[in-house]
Amino acid sequence: MKHTHLFTIVAFSLALMACGGASQNKDTDSMNNSQETTGQELTLTQEWDKVFQKSDKVDHRKVTFKNRYGITLAADLYTPKDATGKLAALAVSGPFGAVKEQSSGLYAQHMAERGFLTVAFDPSYTGESAGEPRRTASPDINTEDFLAAVDFLTTLDNVDPERIGIIGICGFGGMAINAAAIDPRIKATVASTMYDMSRVAKEGYFGSTDSREARMEQRKALAEARTKIARTGDYGRVGGVVDPLPEDAPFFVKDYHDYYKTQRGYHPRSGNSTDGWNLIGTQSFLNQPLLCFADEIETPVLLIHGEKAHSRYFSEGAFEKMTGTNPKARA
Repeated sequence: MKHTHLFTIVAFSLALMACGGASQNKDTDSMNNSQETTGQELTLTQEWDKVFQKSDKVDHRKVTFKNRYGITLAADLYTPKDATGKLAALAVSGPFGAVKEQSSGLYAQHMAERGFLTVAFDPSYTGESAGEPRRTASPDINTEDFLAAVDFLTTLDNVDPERIGIIGICGFGGMAINAAAIDPRIKATVASTMYDMSRVAKEGYFGSTDSREARMEQRKALAEARTKIARTGDYGRVGGVVDPLPEDAPFFVKDYHDYYKTQRGYHPRSGNSTDGWNLIGTQSFLNQPLLCFADEIETPVLLIHGEKAHSRYFSEGAFEKMTGTNPKARA
């Protein structure tokens, strides 16, 4: 099989790397001992193995909960120290291909420092969460992961169920918006540097592969991959951040490398830091579009994107879908 055709690697698998994030130092000894969960048997690392330092302003513990597909998700729960009463709560996940020990955990810890109870979770089939085959993604299942996190938060005695929000980072920004569109329990949504993963799957960056012919090439490559997997049982891997870094790599690929492939953000359970997704793990993004009902969300949504970010147009597209207004026309 020619991997160059699989999701048109130049376009889509760059999106699989998703975004990096601000970080601090990591504990390299504990990182080297980390292992990714397999199947339904969860292996939760109890020592602090994040790529950022632990805050002395919050309490932390590991938790688990199931989604409606019966997949057990692993998460880190952060609570403000000495907090009393019912707290506003947030569920956080992303970027696409990352784990909770990276950006999402840092977001969650920072928000806990500001008074929120937060959970940063590993999506189904990744990190310490359950699910087989490993390194699989789905617009439906990953949207459900957010809803399951909301389910979990509603069961906590110290959470106000009327003040639950979600934060989706990069590729999980689209999933967060999709979750908000289906679940009115979500009272506020943030999509930070969002990617619309279904959009980039079907049309490539800036529409570079937006044609019936290009999509058919992807379908044929995926079909070939499925036949190979059926015969061999080997799901293989594709994607992950390119290493070593080519000299002519785009600036955003250099940014990915600077986070996921260096001490700043590397984590052994992260597909972005290691070997990416399985060969057909992201197939369903080709024909299961996100954001279909984003214009029917009745709760606040905040879209955050860098002015010069290459992916800013995804947030602009989401804004236009939700409001009917082109954000460039408002500028």
